[in-house]
Amino acid sequence: MIEAEKAHYPVRWMCQLLDVPRSSFYAWRERAKSETATAARRRRLAEQVRRVFDQQRHTAGCRRIAAQLNDEGHPCSVGLVADIMRELGLRAVQPRAYRTTTIPGEQAPQTPDLLAGEFTAEEPGTRLCGDITYLKTDEGWLYLATVIDLATRMVVGWQMADHMRTTLVIDAVEMARLHGHLTPGTVFHADRGAQYTSRQFAIYCERVDVRLSMGRTGVCWDNAAAESFFATLKNEMYHRYRFTTRARARFAVAEYIEVFYNRTRLHSSLGYKTPAAALAEHHTPAAAA
Repeated sequence: MIEAEKAHYPVRWMCQLLDVPRSSFYAWRERAKSETATAARRRRLAEQVRRVFDQQRHTAGCRRIAAQLNDEGHPCSVGLVADIMRELGLRAVQPRAYRTTTIPGEQAPQTPDLLAGEFTAEEPGTRLCGDITYLKTDEGWLYLATVIDLATRMVVGWQMADHMRTTLVIDAVEMARLHGHLTPGTVFHADRGAQYTSRQFAIYCERVDVRLSMGRTGVCWDNAAAESFFATLKNEMYHRYRFTTRARARFAVAEYIEVFYNRTRLHSSLGYKTPAAALAEHHTPAAAA
């Protein structure tokens, strides 16, 4: 700005206005004179890489950052972004080891696996999956139940409580239903945990016209989409903080799901779109045509 306006305004006055030392301005101008066009482009791209890295809360690697920058009109390759991230010392948070948390029901009914390992859907609201995870706080355990739409990867229903009763998972599905994310006869896939195999949950699903689907007992890959979300949530948010109260953990989880995961985080399985953008595409006239 100072360089562009120096013919119209005194440099000293502009530096004072912008709180920039004159020595810094002149040093920058000397560097700019000797900087090649390629170096200048790389420097500007590095600024954009750092911006996206911070915007994505230090969770994005070179592929997600490159996808967003290209979408924004900053042409770059994955390799170039990876080089710049190394130069800047930017490293995305790393996933932790998986731990099984499912408590099987005593008499699990013979509910079929209607997904057969295919965690995809042509239209939103037709195929959903869900699970429960444990979140430790200084006050004690907090339990999170989720409902994920397999067409958009959006978390369309969720509920938290200090217990693992069946009402926890019913409330999560009910949230998805009340917000219009269920279609008649939708498939809801879960593991064979006690809450999902209970008679109470089966009665609820029958009442709201939801078809139950279940994987094998103790096989996490049979509910891979739900497990993947929990791993992402814990890696990108939960493990990075200590929660002194359940209330703090509740707020952090709600903010992560609704503000970041559904509306800001890019998903490789969606062609590096956000779940909200994927849902919007399904609802546009072009998608419906």
